[in-house]
Amino acid sequence: MKKNIPDFSIEDACGAGLVAGVDEAGRGPLCGPVVAAAVVFPDRNVDIPVVIRDSKQMTQKQRVVAYRWICENTIWAVGQCSPAEIDELNILWASMLAMQRAVANLGAVPQFCLVDGNRLPSDLVGQAVVKGDAKSLSIAAASIIAKETRDKIMAGLAEQFPQYGWDKNAGYPTAEHLQAIDKYGINEHYRKSYGPIKKRMKNETEGD
Repeated sequence: MKKNIPDFSIEDACGAGLVAGVDEAGRGPLCGPVVAAAVVFPDRNVDIPVVIRDSKQMTQKQRVVAYRWICENTIWAVGQCSPAEIDELNILWASMLAMQRAVANLGAVPQFCLVDGNRLPSDLVGQAVVKGDAKSLSIAAASIIAKETRDKIMAGLAEQFPQYGWDKNAGYPTAEHLQAIDKYGINEHYRKSYGPIKKRMKNETEGD
């Protein structure tokens, strides 16, 4: 486990029993849900044969291998907020709610939560950790679960709407994605409060 970065130093310092790492994926995309994950390592002395670090610093192959190991060897759960909820709450509060849902969905109630970022969702006992996915193994594991779960959701939606390329762009505003939106329009999976979508909806209205 020592070769993996990060480690359990922050978890051990909490002085609590079950410590959950919490992280989210999908704040930036123009469509799809924001997904959060909570991960508890019930045994911090477990041998970890896979690389676990910030999901953004891993290859897709590494994430898939780590995702499978985490699913089989930890207590974990996910929560999400829909595009409609994102539009209603804004992405910050929707992310907080998705994190709360992820923790609530855990089979075991954690005594303490380590949340990536600078804000702790209400109703959660714990602390926010800036760049936590580079400091806490639990948060790093949560980042992998959240990322892989959201990518699977977008790949599933891409089967219904292949013209947008969501299986490749995950909903992010790539040039090709924006061109597809201009060609095929905006559907229910888009976040209407996001600038590029809001602008296109306004143009459509003014064009009528």
